Amino acid sequence: MTPRAAPVPCLLGPTASGKTAAALAIAARRPVEIISVDSALVYREMDIGTAKPSADERALAPHHLIDIVDPVDSYSAAQFREDTLRLTGEIVARGRLPLLVGGTMLYYKALTQGLNDLPAADPDVRAALDTDAARDGWPALHARLASVDPLTAARLAPNDSQRIQRALEVFMLTGQPMSTLLASPPRVDDTGSAWRFVPVALEPSERGVLHARIEQRFDAMLAHGFVDEVVRLRARGDLRPDMPSMRCVGYRQVWEYLDGAVDYRTMRDKAVFATRQLCKRQLTWLRGMPERMVVDCCDPHATARVVELVETLV
Repeated sequence: MTPRAAPVPCLLGPTASGKTAAALAIAARRPVEIISVDSALVYREMDIGTAKPSADERALAPHHLIDIVDPVDSYSAAQFREDTLRLTGEIVARGRLPLLVGGTMLYYKALTQGLNDLPAADPDVRAALDTDAARDGWPALHARLASVDPLTAARLAPNDSQRIQRALEVFMLTGQPMSTLLASPPRVDDTGSAWRFVPVALEPSERGVLHARIEQRFDAMLAHGFVDEVVRLRARGDLRPDMPSMRCVGYRQVWEYLDGAVDYRTMRDKAVFATRQLCKRQLTWLRGMPERMVVDCCDPHATARVVELVETLV
């Protein structure tokens, strides 16, 4: 294998599929550095609700792209691609194996297929849209979006503030509907041509098994102080429920509970349901990758199977 096609294993899978355990098992066999492929783990102060690897787990191998962004800020797929390509080269130069681990499939797609030519966020445009929304409401901005980009508006709920704002921002900055720009071929460069990113997918043979794990894990998060974590985040005073960090699954439902909009049981059930929906979307992304190597995450020997597969790759 020539250096220009060096394989980089990528452990991908839905939430609660056992990715962390498999990654640490690989780390026990060979010198690796783990690159997180997770849009929630980038945020500092968000540990319990993101199921962030513990300090002991992170001590077993260097971890990257965890705790790199304040919750008031955002982190894009473009930034992930740039950071991951840089880190991959640095890790290989240290004589270690880069190991990508996570479930944010948009990040993986940006890394391996390139990016659509969408403009970066513009604080002035967003502030103007926030002002309009405060005056008229997000359904009014949704109607505005429908007049300039009906395809995007049709797939968004009238109160989906984050996505409505982004779609309007793109139109205001480019004069083109976001749906048109997304339909254009991705912009690809040859920066990542030295690497062959190989997806190893942890997928369930029985969806019910994963659903049960999701429920148990969220209950464990609650038992370990997840609500208190969100209380501390709210107490900062600079976070809002429509920010990308607070829209992470679990956080938005606990925020709603702390606002008094729902009771504790409803919050818990809504968060479990939202996590299952996330799992469904993750599996849909994965099943669109015919090149992936699949390991049944319901198999009691799943971790060992992942280790064996990675050993054949590298």
